[in-house]
Amino acid sequence: MDFVKYQRQMLIEGWSEEGQKKLKNSKVFIAGAGGLGSPVSIYLAVAGVGKIIICDFDSVEITNLNRQILHSPTRIGINKAISAKITLTAINPDVEVFPITEKITSENAEKLIDDAHIIIDCMDNLETRYILNEVAFKKGIPLVFGAIYGTQGMLSFIHPPETPCLKCLFPEAPPKETFPVVGATPGVIGALQALETIKYLVGIGKLLKNKLLVWDGISGDFKTFKAQKDPSCPVCKGE
Repeated sequence: MDFVKYQRQMLIEGWSEEGQKKLKNSKVFIAGAGGLGSPVSIYLAVAGVGKIIICDFDSVEITNLNRQILHSPTRIGINKAISAKITLTAINPDVEVFPITEKITSENAEKLIDDAHIIIDCMDNLETRYILNEVAFKKGIPLVFGAIYGTQGMLSFIHPPETPCLKCLFPEAPPKETFPVVGATPGVIGALQALETIKYLVGIGKLLKNKLLVWDGISGDFKTFKAQKDPSCPVCKGE
């Protein structure tokens, strides 16, 4: 391993060469190669995560380019997961990137996620998030939740039974809509999701367990709320 590339991050307390080896031996599943998936995958790639599975069935459109920094105008019409592999491999050729061009469904999710150590939820709809939540629960692996709207965002580190699951936090999906977004917003939340993932894989710091971090980009405020389990949650009850 080329430790010289990662020497500055290995100076962080508790990281060292051992932590870098842990990243090298890790496999992550990133659901979505859009606004959140872009900074998440880029920062995990440059940190030296060994294997990145990135899943997105959609294709690059011009309206994506104000925020989805994995992609470029030359890739309009190309599948986003394929485009992501091009970008991530160029950024760090030492990282193995596995693009998946299928839509995540309740039938294929478990197979797609395979033996990943952690799921990073970069989706834009709760229906798919619920599927990821159920697979994470079943496999006993963490789910790093992130969501944005306009200039606001939120995230949490979900790992039952230590924490509530996503269904506990959001029992019902809101109506679908085309919501506003400026690129800096997923940039902030995606970077925080990547950091939570790195902390978990390396084994440093305090994770956002049992907490929901909410950020307001207009006011500049970060607020943390206690995340509580729902005793009637069908996922946590195994129903």
